[in-house]
Amino acid sequence: MSLEEDLAKKKAIAWGLLHSKVPELTPLPFFTEKFAWATNLRRKDQRSMDMEWLCWFAFLSMIIGMTCSHAGNVTYDGRALIIDGQHRILFSGSIHYTRSTPEMWPSLIAKAKEGGLDVIDTYVFWNLHEPHFGQFDFSGRLDILRFIKEVQAQGLYVCLRIGPFIQAEWNYGGLPIWLRDVPGIVFRSDNEPFKYHMANFVTKIVNMLKLESLYASQGGPIILSQIENEYGRIERTFHEEGLRYVRWAANMTVELQTGVPWVMCQQNDAPDPVINACNGLRCGETFAGPNSPNKPAIWTENWTSFYQVYGGEPYMRSAEDLAFHVALFIAKSGSFVNYYMYHGGTNFGRTAAAYMLTSYYDQAPLDEYGFISQPKWGHLKELHAAIKLCLKPLLSGVNSTFPLGQLQEAYVFKGKSEECAAFLVNNDKRSNATVIFENSSYELPPVSISILPDCKIEAFNTAKISTEYGTRSIKSGRKFDSPDIWEEYKEAIPNFDDTSLTTNILLEQMSTTKDTSDYLWYTFRFQHDSGYNGAVLNVNSLGHVLHGFINGKFVGSEHGKHDNKNFSLKKNVSLNNGTNNVSLLSVMVGLPDSGAYLESRFTGLRRVSIQDKDDFNDFTNYSWGYQVGLLGEKLQIYKEPGARNVQWSRFGNSIHQPLTWYKTLFDAPAGEEPVALNLGSMGKGEAWVNGQSIGRYWVSFLTSKGSPSQTWYNVPRNFLKPKGNLLVLFEEEEKGNPLDVSIDTVSIVKVCGNVATSHPPPVISWVVEQSKTITKHDRRPELQLRCPPESSISRILFATFGTPSGDCESYTIGSCHSSNSSAVVEKACIGRRTCTIPVSSTTFGGDPCPGVHKALLVDAECA
Repeated sequence: MSLEEDLAKKKAIAWGLLHSKVPELTPLPFFTEKFAWATNLRRKDQRSMDMEWLCWFAFLSMIIGMTCSHAGNVTYDGRALIIDGQHRILFSGSIHYTRSTPEMWPSLIAKAKEGGLDVIDTYVFWNLHEPHFGQFDFSGRLDILRFIKEVQAQGLYVCLRIGPFIQAEWNYGGLPIWLRDVPGIVFRSDNEPFKYHMANFVTKIVNMLKLESLYASQGGPIILSQIENEYGRIERTFHEEGLRYVRWAANMTVELQTGVPWVMCQQNDAPDPVINACNGLRCGETFAGPNSPNKPAIWTENWTSFYQVYGGEPYMRSAEDLAFHVALFIAKSGSFVNYYMYHGGTNFGRTAAAYMLTSYYDQAPLDEYGFISQPKWGHLKELHAAIKLCLKPLLSGVNSTFPLGQLQEAYVFKGKSEECAAFLVNNDKRSNATVIFENSSYELPPVSISILPDCKIEAFNTAKISTEYGTRSIKSGRKFDSPDIWEEYKEAIPNFDDTSLTTNILLEQMSTTKDTSDYLWYTFRFQHDSGYNGAVLNVNSLGHVLHGFINGKFVGSEHGKHDNKNFSLKKNVSLNNGTNNVSLLSVMVGLPDSGAYLESRFTGLRRVSIQDKDDFNDFTNYSWGYQVGLLGEKLQIYKEPGARNVQWSRFGNSIHQPLTWYKTLFDAPAGEEPVALNLGSMGKGEAWVNGQSIGRYWVSFLTSKGSPSQTWYNVPRNFLKPKGNLLVLFEEEEKGNPLDVSIDTVSIVKVCGNVATSHPPPVISWVVEQSKTITKHDRRPELQLRCPPESSISRILFATFGTPSGDCESYTIGSCHSSNSSAVVEKACIGRRTCTIPVSSTTFGGDPCPGVHKALLVDAECA
């Protein structure tokens, strides 16, 4: 048997071991691509062949340890969670089952696992599971058992945040609206009615999970649970009742005997044995630490971006910033980091909280449509791999911290068997720093951390991105630009005589609608006998939007903002001599999701007056009539059966009126790419496809830069039929024009990489290099490009090895450029889904500018 055959046999044994331990990894394209070089190496002696085999075995053993997550006994100490007797450093990502579809779950979880996660984190959504007292729903997107079992099937753990108050930018913070009607209730306090209902729900969820053996103590994947959510922010409001409530919540959950630890986030006084945890952007800097030396440091929400509201600009958190603060938290003995969100998804229907976009955390490592978002996903993957190379000294070694300069420091972990790992930190925000550590020199970019798994070779630096950048693109699809394909239905405007609910005061909106609709009509009538027909209508509101009508004619609209809860509609109006009917449509764009005393929060109209030339009339305490919701909602005309119950008219393309329903039919776009509805020509309202709400839209609410906060709205493929899909839009504003609506597809069309010669190579190759006599100066970085599945690199748009100017957003060739750049890259990449190019002068046939730090920048097209 030849040396090559012997090595191949040993590799086959190793792969067999891996697949037997982790069958869901078969096939494993990522690792086969990473180690394709192994089949092409030609070794000259037995020693080198054996060394390669040992490297393979060590690598596969590491992967098995990383991916086999069948939990058992879970405890903790001051260092970390302990699973089956082993201390663990764990990376987790929030993926909410309600913000995607069951058809998306396997792919999302698989991409999270490939990104180096160990745990999937999710809230439990009380208001969806128990929309009416005692009536539960766990079907479709609410099938939490199916979601958890899918996580388990892919070999990951689960952190279950039961709450049941969750905030989460979710309608009413996840609390069911019927709680408001419970006599004497005060939410989230030492209040017997609230504690009774909260305990009932938590107990039901825990017992349901126990019945399916889903806790780690039963052999399931759930290793951690959370009770309450960021209560520390409002605890002082309730004084002693707040303290008693925290103790009660902790005791209630511990007594449920799940066999796994419980946590409370943002709760510095979490009672033993509940673990207090940190939420925020920089927990390595801001977290005061566990409130007991026997508890580990846990980061339950590391915000990968930030939620966005209508009218607000997106918050773009960089991959470098994320990586820096994760590395710092681990260096300071943190042991559990959860990314919030890892996949944000979509707030379908009316589930978003006040003013929140339908799209949620689209800038997360997995975007709204489930695409890998680069470079964030890839950079974090490299970070996770680098940290896991340090596990032994991190978890069992002695740690020390010492300065390397004025703004530089080292965190060092040394094990009993000479294992050593170091985190070299440069806190300087402006300048590179050259530091000396263990008699070697290291160049640290501004605000960066270099990870040295052996205290010698840099495996990763938080500021050096070697993964590709991806560009998401919308492909234009069918445009619904023909008036002939649209029909419309004008929503009726009720008068006082049309209403059955009447009072002599202005009612609070949430208590009146019971959250069955965003809409509440306030109506009244009055006599106007003056010969002067001009007047001023003034309405003060604590709702979100207001549309005013007098005698059936639209007089104007106004809306509030997320950070301004009070607004007024003030309009000049014309009045009839005699009876005048005033109809005011108050609109909520989601319910509030945070703060104390949610049960008594007031929304809707507060004061109404009309001032004419001679008189001022205050109608606040007057005879009012109310209609909850819209007639179209009551008849469910967004569904096929309901749509047949009203008389639709031909589209009047020259007349746009507020409060109009539009419907049309369309065929599903060809292919498997995600589908998005372009509503850029509409104003504000809600959209349904085949009776399923894809969420609220509010295109007319522009950001400070003058653009819509959201234009495209996610339509999951499983919502669609091949042909004859029903699209219904309810448009509140005059400006909405359905003739420019289109059904489009979403794809990744470009990938770009920008890697300098000073970058470390991919972390995964570090394992192999430890068996060789390689110094840090011998290590060659690589530029890697990867197109989405079912596509390949079709064209190189730009390539330069030298000193490119700019980055993947905007670039030009610099003063130094290898003339072979394009040819080398095209040969390596064209026609392939993935390609890897060593970033060195040798690759490009010579050094175009000796003595100068160079980089390779490549922009490629996927097709």
